[in-house]
Amino acid sequence: MFNHVDLELPTLERETIDGVRYYETPEGNKKLVSITSVISYINRQIFIDWRKKVGAEEADKITRKATSRGTDYHTLAENHLDNKEFEHGTVQPLAEFLFLQSKDKLDSIDNVHALESSLYSLELGIAGTVDCIAEHDGELAVIDFKTSKKPKPREWIDHYFVQCAAYACMLFEMTGIMVKKFVIIMSCENGECVIYEEYDKRKYINLLSDYIREFVEFKLQDYAKP
Repeated sequence: MFNHVDLELPTLERETIDGVRYYETPEGNKKLVSITSVISYINRQIFIDWRKKVGAEEADKITRKATSRGTDYHTLAENHLDNKEFEHGTVQPLAEFLFLQSKDKLDSIDNVHALESSLYSLELGIAGTVDCIAEHDGELAVIDFKTSKKPKPREWIDHYFVQCAAYACMLFEMTGIMVKKFVIIMSCENGECVIYEEYDKRKYINLLSDYIREFVEFKLQDYAKP
């Protein structure tokens, strides 16, 4: 059984405007851009180049499969951490395989502070839904669950840690709680489950500031168009 720490976090309403996701503040008087949309904008050219390389039809097929796989895996991982009994056959077999092979890694988590919870920062102007904030091997961490065909090279996943940094900043602004590290748990179709850890929070908070600045500049240019 996983222990849960009771944090009173709000549930934020979401909406998508012109392809960008926004969260409404609890007071209902301000919309904050999703950190996922910010990161998607920063990585847009990589995605565009990949679609050109594989073709639009194949890219759509791969994206649908990856999205479905990830959604089902997240459901199983979150239910497990929420002390809900595993039910065989409730999701696609691939997601079930990915969950079962990562279960021992998930069992390194305890004292769950947040699970699929809304967070926001008025100071940074961003919001989002964090996978998990909990102790990992005894250290409080922002934890993100990922699925993949095979483990990704460390240099390819800086944006994962930028997203973790965003959630860490939001958590601190809302509660005064500071995490120790960022953790990515990646379960892969090739039979591997790997953990990436990052303690250099300052590096990714600085990168986060760069991401937000670039996104804001883009939106300002967009608004200025006739």
